[in-house]
Amino acid sequence: MRLIGDDGHAFGVVSLEEARKISEEQGLDLVEVSPNAKPPVVKLIDYGKFKYDQQKKANEAKKKQAQAQLKEIQTRPNIEAHDLETKLKKVYRFLEGGDKVKMVMQFRGREMAYRDAGLEKFKGILEGICEYGATLESPPKIMGNRIISILAPDKKTLDKRIKDREREEKASAIN
Repeated sequence: MRLIGDDGHAFGVVSLEEARKISEEQGLDLVEVSPNAKPPVVKLIDYGKFKYDQQKKANEAKKKQAQAQLKEIQTRPNIEAHDLETKLKKVYRFLEGGDKVKMVMQFRGREMAYRDAGLEKFKGILEGICEYGATLESPPKIMGNRIISILAPDKKTLDKRIKDREREEKASAIN
């Protein structure tokens, strides 16, 4: 078998007994790297340290993964225009941050009699958000006294919108 040291030094082709002897002398573990090769390749490494480094790399990769959260925005059917604008600004900020948004319209008391009008208003709000840069992940569903829909960010549209905004900010800063 071909033996390679922990520093990359090649010991060449040695017998199994000789490889074990060298690994005991250096206080390292003998690990088979390539069993299908002719002759098989083994490497001298500190296996505990090797596993620790692998786990550390896996944890680091896991930290760097972007995880989209589900943010919820609640409205009422008789929401005023300015209040709706404020809520929509939050929705846009969430979408630009890469988060999904759960839109909820809640009906209370007499509003329950006008759910159809509320549904039309809700669909209009969703259309505006989709034009801004979102995709409708689940269509509006009426569940008791609520209408619920989930929106996901549309990366292409949002990236274009963000670049346009940055370009406008640079142009206004120059003037």
